Amino acid sequence: MALSLININVNVSGNSARFFNVLDAPLVITDGTTVAATDFLDDTGTAVTAFPIIANGYYNLYINGVLQEGDAYTVSATELTFNGVDGTLSAGTPLILEAVELLTVI
Repeated sequence: MALSLININVNVSGNSARFFNVLDAPLVITDGTTVAATDFLDDTGTAVTAFPIIANGYYNLYINGVLQEGDAYTVSATELTFNGVDGTLSAGTPLILEAVELLTVI
């Protein structure tokens, strides 16, 4: 039997969007605390109406520039929810949510 090679080309591209919120007041966080999507601005400074739902990708949350553990939050179209964490964020603390969607073409 002759050897046959198959050439498969896979291209992966991505789209990302970032959302910003600088807290106006202290935020006391307990399990289930939420921050509405409408409290964020996008890269152009436009008010957000909803977060994108990422089917093939991931979200990153940065608090005061520090990347947070993935299990510490969840994202829906309408809100960012903190899971299993407690603490207080001071007024003026920046929250940055990054949504990365990956597209694979074979």
